[in-house]
Amino acid sequence: MNMKDLIHKSRSYRRFDEDHTIPGETLRSLVELAQYSPSGMNMQPLKFWLSNTSAMNNLIFPLLGWAGALKDWGGPAPGERPSAYVLILGDTRIRESFGVDHGIAAQSILLGAAEVGLGGCMIGSVKRDEIREALGIPEHFQILLVIALGKPAEKVVTELVGEDGVITYYRDENDVHHVPKRRLEELIVHDV
Repeated sequence: MNMKDLIHKSRSYRRFDEDHTIPGETLRSLVELAQYSPSGMNMQPLKFWLSNTSAMNNLIFPLLGWAGALKDWGGPAPGERPSAYVLILGDTRIRESFGVDHGIAAQSILLGAAEVGLGGCMIGSVKRDEIREALGIPEHFQILLVIALGKPAEKVVTELVGEDGVITYYRDENDVHHVPKRRLEELIVHDV
């Protein structure tokens, strides 16, 4: 699969086949992609907390916000919840500020997930104090992002933003998740 196809396949999925398990080895191989991703000043301050058991997943799930634009949706129902999570942590013993390292790492993980037939969602809406307490995460780790992972159980499509200019994602009457994307001409400020 070429890079363009891989990026198009890597969408923010929020509903999964919860019965599909993700082995620890798969999670470690995804983190290995983050390991070799760029890091500001090569400080490599990121650490990763992996979860693929029902017990730990059930602690994490209620502490996440799922889709701010879908006001009437409380998140995945039982059976549609992620099979695994990767919490991206910043080790403050190495560095106090993490720049964009966690975004780069998350994108690497999600592209790797798409390559092996999985999907995921970067979640920044996290009850950080509660998740720290629930999992026993040491204080020197800053909780930066949570990546939910699983086998996608929904259809997500991208489309160009309409003439109304609305960029808000939505679900249609067939429960297909639509993600409007701005036109390339709108993104390029100066062309060559």
